[in-house]
Amino acid sequence: MKTVIGILSEICGKAFSECGYDAALGAVCASDRPDICQFQCNGALSGAKIYRTAPIKIALAVAERLKDEKAFEKVETAMPGFINLTLDRAFLCEYLNAARADGKNGMPQMLAGKRIVVDYGGPNVAKPLHVGHLRSAIIGEAIKRIAKAAGADAVGDTHLGDWGLQMGLVITELKERHPEWRCFAPDFDPASDPIPAISAEELNEVYPCASAKSKTDAEYARSAHEATVLLQQKEPGYYALWQSFMKVSKADMKRIYDRLNVDFEYWYGESDAEDYVPELLETLEDGGLLEDSEGAKVVRVARESDDAPMPPVIIKKSDGSNIYATTDLATILQRRKLFAPDGIWYVVDKRQGLHFTQVFRCAEKAGLIESEKLCEHLGFGTMNGADGKPYKTREGGVMPLTVLLDNAYRKALESLDPAKFRTNEERERTADRLSVASVKFGDLINNRQKDYIFDIDRFLSAEGKTGAYLLYSVTRIGSLLAKAADAVPGALDPACPVTKAETDLMLTLASAGEYFVKAVEERAPNYIAEAAYQIASSFSGFYHDVRILSEEDGQKRRNRLALCAFTRAWMTCLLDLLAIETVDVM
Repeated sequence: MKTVIGILSEICGKAFSECGYDAALGAVCASDRPDICQFQCNGALSGAKIYRTAPIKIALAVAERLKDEKAFEKVETAMPGFINLTLDRAFLCEYLNAARADGKNGMPQMLAGKRIVVDYGGPNVAKPLHVGHLRSAIIGEAIKRIAKAAGADAVGDTHLGDWGLQMGLVITELKERHPEWRCFAPDFDPASDPIPAISAEELNEVYPCASAKSKTDAEYARSAHEATVLLQQKEPGYYALWQSFMKVSKADMKRIYDRLNVDFEYWYGESDAEDYVPELLETLEDGGLLEDSEGAKVVRVARESDDAPMPPVIIKKSDGSNIYATTDLATILQRRKLFAPDGIWYVVDKRQGLHFTQVFRCAEKAGLIESEKLCEHLGFGTMNGADGKPYKTREGGVMPLTVLLDNAYRKALESLDPAKFRTNEERERTADRLSVASVKFGDLINNRQKDYIFDIDRFLSAEGKTGAYLLYSVTRIGSLLAKAADAVPGALDPACPVTKAETDLMLTLASAGEYFVKAVEERAPNYIAEAAYQIASSFSGFYHDVRILSEEDGQKRRNRLALCAFTRAWMTCLLDLLAIETVDVM
């Protein structure tokens, strides 16, 4: 379905064309002066330069054509050549009725027929999820849902870090602690020898310990590198041990992602791309792209147009092991074969920009992709503490994600009055959703490329641009509709008189499509968050300015209840795009 502005632009473009001017001049936008009109067309100003005619003359001619259009209640011109537009009430009602009936709340199907792979999450196996994993998870989930809502066949892949040095470090530390394990014996038999059970808690403790040792013990670091190479060669004992802690670590990660309402269609990792490395190397070799550099294999991707030095991509290290670039390139090959995607979107920290530029250029040179445009790095900024630096614990360490979520949950629980809930379980469930909504909305309302300050007290506030405010708004509408259970809301009545507050709310609902278009085009969930807030704010004005349940006029009461139901549907839809779940009581 087209957006309101899209429809109005077509109408105005036709009028410009009928007057002998370029139809493209009919582009409409929201009014800069909502006190004067709802929309405006500024094409006459641009047309004046092209046709060497006074802009007001063009505007007057076009406005005359538009005065008979049913979409408009009022068409006026203003110096030096603005065309001011106010919608007809019936047109606005019919647009919203059609949008509600299409099952998509009027969201344009901009990506229909496209297949998109969204790479987000990116956790490392055997390492606890920490606050640094939050943004990739929730931004990536929102972008995937937005792509699906735009008609794409979008799938999410967490792209586990499960095949690099961190695996060798974990294996080395476990070998030091448990040299008696059969998986470390030269005659290990994967068919008959047992693999000891390892808990997620032990794994989460092993890696930091191993990483710290490797920084001060050269021999330990060398052993970890050797273990990494052996694992990548699928040495039976190391590979069996790796499979064991992979299962435990993935289950632990899934538990936390479920808590965030984040879901991946695929849990592929760097290890899954390993099978595609031989083909990758053959392709690079056949293309004459691989070069020797101090014992390593590299591909040069610098261009004359580069403003800054562009290092070559390292494909194989001097010890024969793979690195991130190797597996990222092999993963592109894997995804092309498995999914044949029209786009691969990487939701990764913007500080990885150089890496992705290198990888995308190399992929294009090798013919793995037709154009760099197939792959997009959707970078994001950092989540910072009150000091403006990346968020840490009070002791200065990286905070585990579970600790952050638990802290938010406790604060949310404290904010909920027990008297409003039938059971303690209901209150706890509401606190869980409220805390997650507050954390997520506090992040997603920001442009993803910008850093922001994490402030859970502000995010839990029931006022302002917060998840708590939006959940409260949806809950209030639900309560209102429940009280009017005797009158099931239907479609909006185009013939029903409306107040300014009702018109403003309808316009805000209709504008959600414009926000959605920007969210898709810019891969930016903040537009969806902003649209949800604007609707909630507009509904608040409507709720306080008009009578709803107490309205004695039956036609007006039915229409206002329908508007309440429409508002709840739109807000629920937008929040779902952000993977935020609503609640029944607050």
